[in-house]
Amino acid sequence: MGKVFGLLGHPVGHSMSPNIHNDAFAQIGMKATYHAFDVQPEFVKEAVSGIRALQIVGCNVTVPHKIAVMDYLDEIDEEARIIGAVNTIVNQNGKLIGYNTDGRGFVQSLFEELKEEIKEKRFLLIGAGGAARGVATALMLHGIGHLSVTNRTIEKVEPIVHLAKSLNTSSLALDRAQAEKALKEYDVIINTTSVGMSPNIEEIPIDLSQLKQEAVVSDLIYNPLETKLLQVAKNQGAKTINGIGMFVNQAALSFEHWTGLTPDRYRMRKIVLEQLGGTTC
Repeated sequence: MGKVFGLLGHPVGHSMSPNIHNDAFAQIGMKATYHAFDVQPEFVKEAVSGIRALQIVGCNVTVPHKIAVMDYLDEIDEEARIIGAVNTIVNQNGKLIGYNTDGRGFVQSLFEELKEEIKEKRFLLIGAGGAARGVATALMLHGIGHLSVTNRTIEKVEPIVHLAKSLNTSSLALDRAQAEKALKEYDVIINTTSVGMSPNIEEIPIDLSQLKQEAVVSDLIYNPLETKLLQVAKNQGAKTINGIGMFVNQAALSFEHWTGLTPDRYRMRKIVLEQLGGTTC
């Protein structure tokens, strides 16, 4: 029947991962199928055991299981360990290894859009959850000079600031008012929260009144393709980046971990955009 790959999450009915990965397998001529498995939180351990029992070659992991699965894997990649979450599992002859491709996927998308070095830029991260930690870790491992983090609950920022110290990156924890007042100091602003995601498309995670015109505003959300945050930023003259690039790149990196082969990112992007009703240019 060919090799089997999958996605562990809850819920997973909305996922575009089966479409892009099954197409990628077909493109390289691999007899394989990718399925979305809806796993209730209380059955994460059994689901991971099922990967071994059913000889599933690899899996993606999405919310809310990215942290929970770590307890049942045989080995955790160093970057995933630092982030504290896994989004990719590789079954290496029964040995389950966890990786995290989210942050690297974001950094790749940033390079693709900006086409310039980012180390000297000052970053402001909105949010302090798993996505924020993945993005922050990848940026700091790349060697950026400064990262400030703002979150509705300021205490949740401290682990990222602590991580920054261990990676020799200048970092600040800011409450929302402080971040909004200092917005002109930042070159790149990144929203990692779900604020503005469909169906709550009129919400915005931060006031952009003090945004400088040459800033870059990135939103990890890709549904809608242009969030209210990006609309406001664009109207103020800033460059904007939605979450499509990160989603495609993290998927492609997972595919590379499983197969050792590089998928066609343009095709992946085209499939996602068509499913969302956007354009492929």
